[in-house]
Amino acid sequence: MDESNILVVDDEPDMLQLLARSLAPDLKCRVETAASGKEALQMVDSRHFDLAVVDIKMPEMDGLELLELIKRKWPDLTVVMMTAYGSIDTAVAAMKHGAYDFITKPFDHDALVIRLEKALERSRLISENRRLKQDDENLNLFCGMAGQSPVMQQVFETIRMVAPTEMTVLITGESGTGKDLAAKAVHELSSRSKGPFVAVNCPTVPEQILESELFGHKKGAFTHATQNKTGLFQEADGGTIFLDEIGDVSPAIQTKLLRVLQEREIRPLGDNRSVKVDVRIIASTNQDLKARIRDGMFREDLYYRLNVLPVHLSPLRERISDIPLIAENLLQKHRKRLKKPEKKMSADLMARLQSRKWEGNVRELENLVIQAILFSAQDTIGPEDLESLPRGQGASCPTEFIDVEGLPYREAKEAVLRSFNAGYIGDLLKKTGGNVTRAAKKCGLERQALQQIMRRYDISASDYRS
Repeated sequence: MDESNILVVDDEPDMLQLLARSLAPDLKCRVETAASGKEALQMVDSRHFDLAVVDIKMPEMDGLELLELIKRKWPDLTVVMMTAYGSIDTAVAAMKHGAYDFITKPFDHDALVIRLEKALERSRLISENRRLKQDDENLNLFCGMAGQSPVMQQVFETIRMVAPTEMTVLITGESGTGKDLAAKAVHELSSRSKGPFVAVNCPTVPEQILESELFGHKKGAFTHATQNKTGLFQEADGGTIFLDEIGDVSPAIQTKLLRVLQEREIRPLGDNRSVKVDVRIIASTNQDLKARIRDGMFREDLYYRLNVLPVHLSPLRERISDIPLIAENLLQKHRKRLKKPEKKMSADLMARLQSRKWEGNVRELENLVIQAILFSAQDTIGPEDLESLPRGQGASCPTEFIDVEGLPYREAKEAVLRSFNAGYIGDLLKKTGGNVTRAAKKCGLERQALQQIMRRYDISASDYRS
């Protein structure tokens, strides 16, 4: 991390010398000084500062006047005011003019350092948010999500509204619509953004293991429990846990999740004590939870606990106008990741993409773009490049092209599993002409189990039927 720059403004030379000498080592920053408001304005105008510490009582231009001028031209600069003539009225005036904090002399040095550290943290957050916003604007993105249609703009506005709260969020939408990206956006725009973001893909974890994964266990809680295990809720403490496809969890796990939402505590398997957790819960589902409630498959009280602040992602076929923007961003993202030269998509290809049904939504489009990048020989990708792809593989990505270098373990594992299932099950369905029952018998699974895997990985039997 780059060293922070602090500007101290005071008309007392001894105070300037004291703060310059003491703050630099304690805050691990560079400290520059100015003996007047006029000198401070010239310095701020010529170079970057992360924080300005300004005395209020100064001749010619006092601190409040300097603060007002700074905020008018550099609104994001964090300013902390200090004075030996502190009063409530002065503090209120400073805050109204945009000061971040107000410190009264004489001050305790350790307390001063702590408050300035918080001020610097604000500056770092503003800088990081500005960088992320600039990156997104360069690619017409919102926290990694692309979309200019009215329905997506509404989604972005909803996320902006719900993110700063501590409320539980339920994200709904078909598979492949980007529910994981929406969850990350809520986390990144929240006050928990510096904390962990732990994603749990509920359907991919066997039921008998999921409870231990979520809540942890004590040594000896069950066979093979040879040591204590910290659950994912504890790993997410201070941050966010994302329960992906929560509609697939068992009633027993639903009951335990309801307790977490009500009590903000978990109980590891085999432990007789509960553990408090400070975690925000975001859940997602591609299922109609109200229908599952009617069928007795989902707890109604859990549904209403989860559905406090809903976010719905429309399928791609309902926002066709977003496809060119999404496809272009996916092209640039994966071209760089796969270390391929500059490529572009032809107008004919864009028209073809906008006429497709996209049952697998953005994920299907993404996999098709990846394959087009890999198989196209020209600088311009055209419809002929899509026609050369193997039939029925438009929503999958060949295993040999999966690049997991640099990915976190869980993301790498998910990418490999997705590729494996698309290839393995796709081959079974091709051989059985799309007959799920026969495919299940061939691979030794129950039909229902195979269908669950197919739903999870957006594999449609109809793609393999004549």
